[in-house]
Amino acid sequence: MKDKLSVLLIDDDIELCELVRDYLIQNDYRVSVLNDGLNAAKEILNQAPHIVILDLMLPHVDGLTICKQVRDDYHGSIIMLTALDDDIDEVTGLEVGADDYLAKPVKPRVLLAHIRAQLRHLEKHRKRREQENIQFGNQCFVLNPANRTVTVDHQPVELTGAEYDVLLQLAMHCGEVVSRDALHKTIFNFEYDGIERSIDLRISRLRNKLNQHSESGNIIQTVRNRGYLLAR
Repeated sequence: MKDKLSVLLIDDDIELCELVRDYLIQNDYRVSVLNDGLNAAKEILNQAPHIVILDLMLPHVDGLTICKQVRDDYHGSIIMLTALDDDIDEVTGLEVGADDYLAKPVKPRVLLAHIRAQLRHLEKHRKRREQENIQFGNQCFVLNPANRTVTVDHQPVELTGAEYDVLLQLAMHCGEVVSRDALHKTIFNFEYDGIERSIDLRISRLRNKLNQHSESGNIIQTVRNRGYLLAR
């Protein structure tokens, strides 16, 4: 069965959270809720939800700070909410990496429409990136998503299908850290359990094969406690 699309709702308005959560669950979304900003950045990166709904004003850590903390490593969409009627907050939110912006009070059906719009945008972006050749490793390597090949100086690099799947995800975010959780969720379509090591094994084999053709050291770098990064 296909995994449900996931939403992480971060807002200190408990009544609003219950209303939105119930409405989204009724519309077949999987919803997690946080009511303060203290561990929000960590949970966003750990859960890697499709959509984050993030309140601007939160206890402990505000929404703008959280957005800045996760934006480089989180690849879903962030919809920011605020109860403040001030244009500068909207501008600031978008500048630090929010993808959409809604003023509170927000109706659940309006929020759902914005969620669906962001998901369409993510899907179009994913398909577009999957169709383009991607260069990495000082542009020596070329990944061609159309025919699932990788070449270096026009010579093929022999990869298994499993190794290619991991490389494609890293290449689509070349130069950015991609967490093990996100790789596992994208490739296997279910949550990482913290134990299973198939991603690590694929990374190890893939790194060895790519490094045989590289003069600049590790093409795939391990970033401790964060994930993996494919060198540009």
